[in-house]
Amino acid sequence: MRARTKAGVWLLYALVLFVFVYPLWTLVATVFSRRQARLGELMTVPHGLTGANVAQAWHLGVARGLANSLIVVVVGLTLQLTVSSLAAYALARKRFKGAGLVMLAILATMMMPEEVIAIPLFQVLGKIHQPFTGGTLVNSYGGLILPLVGWALPVYVLTGFMKRVPLELEEAARIDGAGDFRIFWRIVLPVCRPALGTCAVFGFLMIWDQYLLPLLVSQTPKMDTLTVVVTSLQAAQEQGEGVRLAAVLILAVPGVLVYLALQRLFERGLLSGSLKG
Repeated sequence: MRARTKAGVWLLYALVLFVFVYPLWTLVATVFSRRQARLGELMTVPHGLTGANVAQAWHLGVARGLANSLIVVVVGLTLQLTVSSLAAYALARKRFKGAGLVMLAILATMMMPEEVIAIPLFQVLGKIHQPFTGGTLVNSYGGLILPLVGWALPVYVLTGFMKRVPLELEEAARIDGAGDFRIFWRIVLPVCRPALGTCAVFGFLMIWDQYLLPLLVSQTPKMDTLTVVVTSLQAAQEQGEGVRLAAVLILAVPGVLVYLALQRLFERGLLSGSLKG
């Protein structure tokens, strides 16, 4: 009986592994195959090995799109976590009238699809002038980054996490003469590292996968992010299947790397939320 149970467990593991690994393997095999795949074809075994598809995709705009996406995600995620942590600290620790309404208004923004606010957002960006160049935020890094700074999810997660930080820690720091910002920087943020790791993973994926905002804001190819470049290559029939899938592979790799780098903090943040929530 135990042998059958063990065999069933291993069979289940093999099935799950097949479901998740097989699509990734066919993607990699098609990208690095020397023989060019036909339209819609995915190879299970590469016919020879070559990096020509990756190199061709790299020169067809993937390099430029990757650089733009990295700039947007690094600056945008840094500002997003900074603004969200400050807002969460105010909502979790400061007592003021209407705090519940403020949180409700923040959460209400998550219920609005980005397609609904896309045109008004584009019009607003077109009326805001940059201080040095004289142009508007359209077709600029500012237009690609600023709309991503305010996101309700990290504010909600960090607020709930900060409410569970013991008040005794802050009271002891205030007795020692620490102010609000020092308490926030030296005490609250280090305790909230698991929640910050969780928010960083979700924030990275949200910013990295943005398509509609870059499509509207970038007016020239030099400002296209990687998602826009990859979509353009998918629509180009003159490019081989291996080249298009190479761009998809490059788009997918950073998300996996960020998750692996923050996996421990991410899991701790989810676990602490499930245990204390």
